[in-house]
Amino acid sequence: MIEAHTLDAWTRASDRVSTAFQRAMVLAGFAAPLFLWLAGLAAVLAAEAAVRRGRSRRAAAETVFRRGLEIFVLAFLFRLQAFIVSPGSHPITLFRVDILNIMGPSIVAAALLWRIADTVRGRALVFATATIAIAFVSPSIRAADLASVPDPIQAYISPVHGLSNFVFFPWMGLVFAGAFVGVLIDAARSSEPEKRLNVWIAVAASAVVVLSYTTSFLPAERARFWSTSPSYFFLRVALMMLGISIAYVWNTSIRRPARWSPLVQLGQSSLFIYWIHIELVYGLIARPLQQNVRIEQVGIAYILFTVFMLLCSMAKDRVIARLRSLYSGSGAETIADGRSITS
Repeated sequence: MIEAHTLDAWTRASDRVSTAFQRAMVLAGFAAPLFLWLAGLAAVLAAEAAVRRGRSRRAAAETVFRRGLEIFVLAFLFRLQAFIVSPGSHPITLFRVDILNIMGPSIVAAALLWRIADTVRGRALVFATATIAIAFVSPSIRAADLASVPDPIQAYISPVHGLSNFVFFPWMGLVFAGAFVGVLIDAARSSEPEKRLNVWIAVAASAVVVLSYTTSFLPAERARFWSTSPSYFFLRVALMMLGISIAYVWNTSIRRPARWSPLVQLGQSSLFIYWIHIELVYGLIARPLQQNVRIEQVGIAYILFTVFMLLCSMAKDRVIARLRSLYSGSGAETIADGRSITS
């Protein structure tokens, strides 16, 4: 995410045609899908954990539901902050649809879908069906004539110039895909089932990668590959699933046990980092850097900026720890629940 935004905001125009920039942006392109996919995965894990702590399924679903609504409200607060801190924007930008606008309602929908079925198989089937449905209806919905729909509403369904960075179709499907994997991971709570699950995830994901790549050469798929193509959608989902298996191998076979991990630290603060770094990268404070830096220098700046975000995340945790020491009971539980879902 940080790589995507620093490269986009600061790289000078002459370097944007370079091979290095294009390859770096391909990698950076996984930030948004991962953000949504992990949000769906974490929402399910949070709901299932709440049930194991003794809460009813309805109460657990309501907690995730409310968190989705909170993120949706935060999306507008984020835009209002940007409008105030970086003046000069048109008021219509307050209604721009960015990733939080999609994430919030998608988590709400995931909470409702999670509540439908009472078994692991049933919940997995519900999320798999929802994911496939979103992937295959997206081309038709995006091609529909929505001229009569007001732009602020249409911007959630089909891209509107200047208003849509993300739309529900197919981006909502990534949250459902993450929730599907979250159901499977939660069900494998001992070492052997977890090991078998990750083997099957790796095998299935590899097969989907091959199938998606093969079908991407079909005429209809090639014409819309980078926008609404189901092949592109499932290719990204499969690569993220492979990432889960790689992370499992890393944590069980390669990485030495550690009390603290910078990667975990950043992941647990993902929403916080998203919130503060956008203004720092695109706002007034960074205006002298915007589209004015050589790509090699952007690479160095990206590393330094990531370290700075890590320090900000650690400082934020210290503040939260201080608040927890001042307030006990329900207040601390609310902070912990919110953090688990946004990671």
